[in-house]
Amino acid sequence: MKQYLLRLDDACPTMHAERWAKIESLLDKFDIKPMVGIIPNNKDPKQMVSKPDYEFWNKVKEWENKGWAIALHGYDHCYISDEAGINPLWNRSEFAGVPLDKQKEKISKGIAIFHNHGIEPRYFFAPSHTFDLNTLEALKECSNIRMISDTIANKPYQYNGFIFIPQVGGHCTDMKLNGIWTFCLHPSVMSESQFTGLEQFLNDNHNRFISFMDIDYSKVGAKNIISRILSFVYFSRRKLKKALSR
Repeated sequence: MKQYLLRLDDACPTMHAERWAKIESLLDKFDIKPMVGIIPNNKDPKQMVSKPDYEFWNKVKEWENKGWAIALHGYDHCYISDEAGINPLWNRSEFAGVPLDKQKEKISKGIAIFHNHGIEPRYFFAPSHTFDLNTLEALKECSNIRMISDTIANKPYQYNGFIFIPQVGGHCTDMKLNGIWTFCLHPSVMSESQFTGLEQFLNDNHNRFISFMDIDYSKVGAKNIISRILSFVYFSRRKLKKALSR
């Protein structure tokens, strides 16, 4: 069976207001309940698109109330390392390669901002998908988060005290293998053609979408052999492509 999840990245007070309103309306139309990654203290100029929305955290609460999964998406979304960590998609990170104390500070401050607005995030994912074992330790010591949306696999699995919900696609597409697949979108930079394509995909496949709360996490076990092979092939192809482009 193929089941799809949707993740929206880079929500913050200065996100592109019109595009985020558009995607929310589209997802409501098809009753899709995504995960939304909140940057609690955005300092990334690329995410400063619209004027600050002083009602932003009320909006986050509204998302939570209608069943959207709320995730801590880093702290300030600024890259301070060229390490790739344990999910080496890119050689840039807010977390991977950063000392544990600094990572704990980031997690603690981010969680405090959520708590100040009456929100308890249950999930985490890092900017550019890059984090390391110290990130997991920081999350354990400074938060109640034990679920991470990232890494390559065909279904959720347990590792080092966390449940990983794999994320393998930057756009919605028909997956060939059975599994639970998360598509990752960045609404602030989506084009009109991308919105049109998304609407068509949701129209054709909305019955395959589940919410993050629909997953029976009590039955999640270790990473299976199919996921291990998928991860190996995926990163091997990325390395080869990078080598050939030099």
